Amino acid sequence: MGVSDAFPILGIDHVEFYVGNAYQSSVFFANVFGFHEIAYAGLETGVTDRTSRVMAHGEVRFCLTGALVPDSPIAHHVRAHGDGVRDIALRVPDAEEAFRVAVARGARAIAEPAVSEDDHGKTVRAVIGTYGDTVHSLIQREEYSGPFLPSFRASDGHSDRSVGIVSIDHVVGNVELGKMNEWADYYARVMGFTNLAHFRDDQISTEYTALMSKVMQDGVGRVKFPINEPAAGKRRSQIDEYLDFYRGPGVQHLALRTDDILKTVAALRARGVQFLRVPDAYYDDVAERFADLREEVDVPALRELAILADRDDEGYLLQIFTKPVMDRPTVFFEIIQRHGSRGFGLGNFKALFEAIEREQALRGTL
Repeated sequence: MGVSDAFPILGIDHVEFYVGNAYQSSVFFANVFGFHEIAYAGLETGVTDRTSRVMAHGEVRFCLTGALVPDSPIAHHVRAHGDGVRDIALRVPDAEEAFRVAVARGARAIAEPAVSEDDHGKTVRAVIGTYGDTVHSLIQREEYSGPFLPSFRASDGHSDRSVGIVSIDHVVGNVELGKMNEWADYYARVMGFTNLAHFRDDQISTEYTALMSKVMQDGVGRVKFPINEPAAGKRRSQIDEYLDFYRGPGVQHLALRTDDILKTVAALRARGVQFLRVPDAYYDDVAERFADLREEVDVPALRELAILADRDDEGYLLQIFTKPVMDRPTVFFEIIQRHGSRGFGLGNFKALFEAIEREQALRGTL
């Protein structure tokens, strides 16, 4: 039996953000990114220290949680990091066994397995730590039919503002210089992840900055966690900037998958989402590299919307990155559409990073 067999993961259950105001954040995700609220927890449901609103779009579930008391861990997290990801929750078939295996392999225990019940059934949840203040809840919910978790009630209404987001493709973490291998080894040892890809600093670099990255994935490829660390350069890289403003390691961006990136990005732009833009000359190279797929890949449309394209032996992908969506230059989103390729856009890295550096220069943080 392989290592991964001892730690089966069914997928990402949800991602929880700690935010300054859960209601206002929910309005942003609803009106701008097309999510709709499916569940709520707060004073009306017997929860006295927090308010949580669960936003859904396709298979994606974001739980937006704000503090109701000033001395709570939630308020402390927001003071330290700004709005950001606290929990990348993983769905597992057996939370007690997953927790036992993880801790035995060196994971930091945050919360022992606990059963919660209501009229919809029961869930089992345990929590382990990962980089910085980020955690992984291990959630078992096969015997639960409620809208989210016990203590949540279903929310009324359904938004028709979908932009076509289907699922979470990957979640990227930023860690300190020298810590990438340590956390890659952590996921390999604790959860049986394997290294899907390794990008060196000479592959992800510009004239001024560089970074290194390892992409870790679970045993069957459902969950992918790229881990970035800064590399030596002439100026402060995007990773350095993130670590400074987030006050330590954390989730840098979440890649959201769509089946029609042209439609998704056009809708997001119309709602005010700001995306990074590469030089127009980039698309001359795209037209050349995709000449044999000209009928399938609409290069003029990609140019108009500033969408990036990359291809490899397995196929191609289309992707685009928002500017930071928080007050601090920390968390942002990627929109991605895959056509066979399982890569991460290596051919786009130089143009993308130069675009990021232009934004850093405007902020005075390069």
